[in-house]
Amino acid sequence: MKASEGQWPKELRLTEAGRLLKVDFESGTAFDLSAEYLRVMSPSAEVQGHSPEERKTVGGKRNVAILGVDPIGTYAVRLTFDDLHSTGIYSWDFLYDLGVNYPERWAAYVAELGEKGLDRDRPGEK
Repeated sequence: MKASEGQWPKELRLTEAGRLLKVDFESGTAFDLSAEYLRVMSPSAEVQGHSPEERKTVGGKRNVAILGVDPIGTYAVRLTFDDLHSTGIYSWDFLYDLGVNYPERWAAYVAELGEKGLDRDRPGEK
C-alpha cells in the first residue's frame, strides 16, 4: 500500500526515552514508530544512496534513541539520533508510508541483515 498524498500529522510525540515516536495524523491514523526503525529507514543519502544499488543496510541500531525532532518548513521533520545521524528529512507522507508499510519494510530489513551477515546489535553497514 502506498501513502496517499497530503497526510498531515496533528501530533508527534517522543516517548520511552526517545526510543518511540508516536505520530497521529489528522485522518485518525496513528503509528508508533521505533527509533531503530526510523534510523535504519532514514531517507538520507547516507543510507539510501543516490540509486537503489547504493542503498546501505545499517545494523546495530536496536538501542538507538531520538534526541531531537525539528520541523522543516511545513512538510517534514529532521530527526537527530543519539548516534549523531541527523541528515534524513522525514516528510509527512514518508512517515505515513513507514507506518502503513511497517510489516513489509521491517521483514525486508531483517532479511537483509541476515543476508549481509549483520544484526540489530552489532554496528555495521553493507
